[in-house]
Amino acid sequence: MSEKPIFVVGAGAWGSALAHMLGLGGNRVVLCGRDDVAIRTINEERRNPHYLKTVEMDAHVQAQLGYEGIEAALAVLLVVPAQASRAVLAEIGADRLAGMPVVLCAKGLEKQTLERQSEILAEACPKAVPFVLSGPSFAVDVAQGKPTAVTLAGPNIEAARQIVDVLAGPTFRPYSSDDIVGVELAGALKNIYALACGAVDGAQLGLSARSSIMARAFAEMGPLIAAMGGQRESLNSLAGLGDLTLSCTARESRNFDFGFRLGAGETVEQIVKSGAKLAEGVHSSPVGLELARKYQVEAPIIAAVNALLRGEAPIESLVAQLMTRPLRSE
Repeated sequence: MSEKPIFVVGAGAWGSALAHMLGLGGNRVVLCGRDDVAIRTINEERRNPHYLKTVEMDAHVQAQLGYEGIEAALAVLLVVPAQASRAVLAEIGADRLAGMPVVLCAKGLEKQTLERQSEILAEACPKAVPFVLSGPSFAVDVAQGKPTAVTLAGPNIEAARQIVDVLAGPTFRPYSSDDIVGVELAGALKNIYALACGAVDGAQLGLSARSSIMARAFAEMGPLIAAMGGQRESLNSLAGLGDLTLSCTARESRNFDFGFRLGAGETVEQIVKSGAKLAEGVHSSPVGLELARKYQVEAPIIAAVNALLRGEAPIESLVAQLMTRPLRSE
């Protein structure tokens, strides 16, 4: 193992899980957070008081406020919400990340700019080396050492394999890819489709309807990914089919759960007022629709999810609309 530490920026559930996993692999890990109580509790009691409370954080993990020493890292994992990435990168500073492998772990599209996470990194820190981590992975599973396989995309396959070697652990297996665009888009778009599948479940429309939405979602993603410069083949990967399957079938998925509550009759405002965090798919849905229009790609499921979020129609009528679209071959 390298003597250089791996910095994990973001001490939420996913950041804490990744830091713990990397520590179990024998890496020296610095977990950067904003909450001084969380930082102190992690260092003194080996647990995050806000997330994954029952997991004892590996002894190789040290938490800190801020980003001191980040310029000397072996690699940096950026594990903050997609809408916060640009601000956090500005706080860290472009010079400190020059030449640094930066692994982007958020799955989302920026609302204001329609940009992917690697595009944000290229603008904020143009000399950083981008990598994207995506795939079927719940934080609690990773933190508890349950077998998890993901996709790690880099600027080329050789570079990706080097970072795969850094991240791999006994129960965490990354597969290398050189399709940053396709892997990013698959991860962001699946959040939208998870909302749709959750809504179908919440409205009790049946497993057949949910499976149909998943299958058509898989088909719908391909043309948009290709139009934006990604590889359709990435849909067959853990970042594509793997993540879509997990997110569209489990209440543990924040997007699926948010959609479930929408399908059961709640509004976005009611769900948020209850204390639930806004699912990333809620941010990405209007972006996905705008991108589909920009690239002249048909995306009826994305359009239906946007209508659902705006409260224009219940999920039952939106599914009925999808069922009455012109018949054609697959």
